[in-house]
Amino acid sequence: MQIGPYKLRNQLVLAPMAGVTDRPFRQLCKKLGAGLAVSEMVSCNSALWGSKQSLRRMDHEGEVEPRSIQIAGADPKMMADAARFNVDRGAQIIDINMGCPAKKVCNVMAGSALLQNEVLVGQILDAVVSAVDVPVTLKIRTGWDPANRNALSVARISEQAGIQALAIHGRTRACGYRGDAEYQTIRSVKQAVSIPVIANGDITGPEKARQVLESSGADAVMVGRAAQGRPWIFREIEHYLSTGMLLAEPGVEEIRTIMIEHLDNLYQFYGEYTGVRVARKHIAWYSKGQANGAEFRQRINCVETIDEQLAMTHAFFDTLVARQGMAA
Repeated sequence: MQIGPYKLRNQLVLAPMAGVTDRPFRQLCKKLGAGLAVSEMVSCNSALWGSKQSLRRMDHEGEVEPRSIQIAGADPKMMADAARFNVDRGAQIIDINMGCPAKKVCNVMAGSALLQNEVLVGQILDAVVSAVDVPVTLKIRTGWDPANRNALSVARISEQAGIQALAIHGRTRACGYRGDAEYQTIRSVKQAVSIPVIANGDITGPEKARQVLESSGADAVMVGRAAQGRPWIFREIEHYLSTGMLLAEPGVEEIRTIMIEHLDNLYQFYGEYTGVRVARKHIAWYSKGQANGAEFRQRINCVETIDEQLAMTHAFFDTLVARQGMAA
């Protein structure tokens, strides 16, 4: 798939997720097969750009190209300014958030709340596309609620504005993450526009990815929650789409190797205090489904230092490896 001048290695995109898709996680997912990884959303409020959190979200040092940065807001001029600011800091693709269902985002008429105002949607898209000379992409949901699915209308507005790829989560804002994603709306959009369309929502594995690509006709799939603690999902999907064969799940030793590399990058990126705390959720995801995982997660959430966190993690995985050896 191609976005502007950038030809992606495959049809697989890591979804932007607040508190998750920081630089270390984006780098890891790209290493394990993602063709594109979109950053956490950056507010269009310039008063926040100097904060530690915003500066980290705009940090792309050492990241594999193309670097896609998501911006969020509801004011066309502020969004245009945010796009320029991020391009000046190294963004190669600007992604616009009109899909986030979080109350704190929608309450300020940003994220998926914008789908209620198609005129404003057009104004924001026009302003951002005109402001920068890099590709601009858009993330939306199928509509505000099931009675108002307007993804098709928004897609046409997007194409006219010059948006170069459109990601659609197969739920409305009102649905949150409940129930099953639906792909018929995505299929209708794909048939109506000529820009690349990316299907998002409930892409949980290789077979589901192929099913969604075939049923929706989308150009690519976007994986979000299923990559948490399973960043290798991208290589699994890539292998399956190219060969029709399923890769074996990684063993305990490989999971540990991937996780420790991830933790080391988190510590370097955030420093000890924040790094240990950010690492907790990732360790929880990596250990999900493992024997005695619940007890391990409860204990590791109490430690405060890198040395303690790594020692406890290694000890947990040593036990898993030993148990695996005995079973063999």
